[in-house]
Amino acid sequence: MASEVVGKAPGRLSILGALTFAVASLPLYAVDVAMLIYLPPHLSGHLGVPLSVVGGAWATVRLLDIFVDPVLGVVMDATRSRFGRYRPWMVAGVPILMAATWMLFFAKPGVGGLYLVGWLLALYLGRSILHLAHPAWAATLAKSYNERSRLYGIMAAVGVASALMVLSLPVINAALHGPDSRNIELMGWFVIGLAPVMVGLAVWRTGERISPSTHAGGPNLTDYLRLLTKPDLVRLYLSHIALTLGPGWMTALYIFFTRDYKGLSASQASILLLVYTVAGLFGAPMTAHLATKIGKHRTLMAATTAYALGLGTIMITPYGSVWGAVPTMLWCGFMALGFELSIRSMLADVADEVRLEQGRERLSLIYALNTLSVKIAAALAIGITFPLLDRLGYVAKAGAKNTPEAISALGLVFVSGPIFFVLVGGACVLGWKMTAERHAKVREELDRLDVLAGLGEPDVEPHVGLAAPNR
Repeated sequence: MASEVVGKAPGRLSILGALTFAVASLPLYAVDVAMLIYLPPHLSGHLGVPLSVVGGAWATVRLLDIFVDPVLGVVMDATRSRFGRYRPWMVAGVPILMAATWMLFFAKPGVGGLYLVGWLLALYLGRSILHLAHPAWAATLAKSYNERSRLYGIMAAVGVASALMVLSLPVINAALHGPDSRNIELMGWFVIGLAPVMVGLAVWRTGERISPSTHAGGPNLTDYLRLLTKPDLVRLYLSHIALTLGPGWMTALYIFFTRDYKGLSASQASILLLVYTVAGLFGAPMTAHLATKIGKHRTLMAATTAYALGLGTIMITPYGSVWGAVPTMLWCGFMALGFELSIRSMLADVADEVRLEQGRERLSLIYALNTLSVKIAAALAIGITFPLLDRLGYVAKAGAKNTPEAISALGLVFVSGPIFFVLVGGACVLGWKMTAERHAKVREELDRLDVLAGLGEPDVEPHVGLAAPNR
């Protein structure tokens, strides 16, 4: 069976082909939602791990993990096999993700900081492999400026569907009168069951093309350093840090905020997250479409501004009212999917320019450096907010009696950080130059060089590369 990416200029993936590829996002988004929203409060609220220990463990893991993504990026870019460049890595990441999910999501009371650090490192390693390989692979399947918006939009929509399924689990658990402590276990089973099936399907059914190199020689440290100083990449990294830190800040405090500031139960808080997520199902394709009309950077700035304005209204919604918070969650959920979608697609466009300048594929490394920036931001989100609440006198343990001052501090911390950082993230792409016209010229030159290089590296067929590669 011929791959949809055979030839010098891969064609447009069909909707079915794009969805088949995108389903590999399902376990990634599922574990992200569960880990960032539910796991930290579960560890502190149900297992009794102190807030400072949970926050310290997350921050420590990010520091220890800081060099993992760049190393993975370099190795991925250098990978050559009959199975492709990215597909072997997708397969390798699954068992690591599954094992770490089991050890963290099914942990028993009495776990300490070292246990958390060790298994968080394993979990983030599995996530790093999959989070690097999948979007980098996508960039090789969708070559044009607008086609990338389309494919990344589909991937984002699939991820939203996954988040929607995860967020429905606490609602189902509550309907069955299960304890709140069971929510994280249900999410663990969801990730463990989904990962091998969805990643396996994408790897089995999607072909791959390895871009040729036009520059001889081995890895060049100077080329790598240029990726850290190239203005367009620096702006995107800084933007993604801010756009991760803002919502991540809010996510880390969401359970505490809805429970103690808004007076909502765990199932009610999950319903609002479902609303937020459902809105993203509509927001992702609309954002992708808008990017093809006004440009990715303008779309990003519009989404961040609208998100920040909408989030401020959460403070005036009625206490104990789910319906009162629905408009805010709909608005913010609709806008939020545009953040990562735009950044990923813009990174792929700049990566084409880097390949033209350096004569080598640096796509994996560029995504690795971006993922590294995201990890730093995510670590700061928990590493700052949890100790900060501790210092302000807030007690996270379920059933604890907090003072009015501590509750007020919780609300202020919850909303101020995300608004500030999201606006900063949008401001980072003011005056962006990599437009559709400029990218088209870059792609035209790359296609010309690929023709001169022959077919370069082989295409890799679907069915896990068992068919002979095309040349």
